[in-house]
Amino acid sequence: MSRVSLRSAIMAATATLDAAGVPSPGADAEELAGHLLGVSRTRLGLTPLVESSWVDDYQALVAKRAQRIPLQYLIGSVQFGSARLTVGPGVFIPRPETESLVEWAVKAIAGVRNPVVVDLCAGSGAIAIAISAVRPDARVIAVERAPAALAFARRNIVAHVDAGGTRVELRGGDVLDERLMVDLDGLVDLVTANPPYVPDGTAVAPEVADHDPPEAVFGGPDGLAVIKPLLSVAAGLLKVGGVLAIEHDDTHADSAPALLRARRVLDDVAEHADLTGRPRFVTATRVRLPDRPAAPAEPDDVPAGRRLRGKKNKDKQSKGQSGS
Repeated sequence: MSRVSLRSAIMAATATLDAAGVPSPGADAEELAGHLLGVSRTRLGLTPLVESSWVDDYQALVAKRAQRIPLQYLIGSVQFGSARLTVGPGVFIPRPETESLVEWAVKAIAGVRNPVVVDLCAGSGAIAIAISAVRPDARVIAVERAPAALAFARRNIVAHVDAGGTRVELRGGDVLDERLMVDLDGLVDLVTANPPYVPDGTAVAPEVADHDPPEAVFGGPDGLAVIKPLLSVAAGLLKVGGVLAIEHDDTHADSAPALLRARRVLDDVAEHADLTGRPRFVTATRVRLPDRPAAPAEPDDVPAGRRLRGKKNKDKQSKGQSGS
């Protein structure tokens, strides 16, 4: 059986993917080659020659990527932080941009012992697992509704624990269901969320349009249909001093922070950029509402009988004005 140059095969694959409009043709060609060889991209140079039968398998895989099937679906996994997560059809593929939110979140609870963390709209479990990996002392709860995503999250959590990580609790259900997290009300130190937030009708890449679950991508006409009610859930979960981080579309640089500032129980609202410099997530701190001022007391120098007669007169006037 003849052997051919691996470098030549990768160069041909790069040209094929480039012609198909794949955004990173060279990197994807190398990732696919590494996947088939069972090595990382950085070690491809150690295999200068490959069998022609391998090239046939490689070209078939490249052809699927040229059809804009996500690279992560083809190799079955994605790197997110220090974890290699299993992904496939039915679950949203974690993006590198979300790692900025995780970095902020870990710093925000650096001074909290045994923190309680809730990740809403957890998808594959990426954020929850990433935080748990850095803070093994934390109690981390991931919440997801979609059955397919739950299956992937469960598998990734098992892999995380098998690798020596601490257990991440997984709850299946709608994050807006009040019964789902009633036991956590007012007890949480950190709430994170990567909800669907792309405005309906936005043009997206074929990998997203044809493969990512639409319910995990699109968030209504303005992209805020899930974020708006999610704020009430997050505020109810957080203890005073707890913090919140929500990812959003890059068109929400003004609207997302405005929604948080409109909540009296949230303060220190700040907007953050992702690795590419685009507006990507907003953060806030849960604060205690100021006490309501007490009703003015009756002057002590007014005799009790006069105060009582004054109240009766006011009651009569009120009754005369009500009803028609």
